[in-house]
Amino acid sequence: MSGIKSDRTIDTSGQCCPVPMVETNRAVKQMQSGQVLEVISTDVGSKMDIPAWCARTHNKLVASEERDGKFYYYVRRR
Repeated sequence: MSGIKSDRTIDTSGQCCPVPMVETNRAVKQMQSGQVLEVISTDVGSKMDIPAWCARTHNKLVASEERDGKFYYYVRRR
């Protein structure tokens, strides 16, 4: 996605729930406040899970998009 620079990327392609959420949570906890995590997923459930997790944990979902059968999420660490 143009204009968004991520500080770290995790690719959970091919993994089903709950792996994308577990990996996202683990990665964000290792980051500094304000840093951006790019999450790549093929799990259709992530379309609901990632935004809900962000709202629950007060991390900011900066952007999300779907391209080439994958979902891309950009999460800013609170």
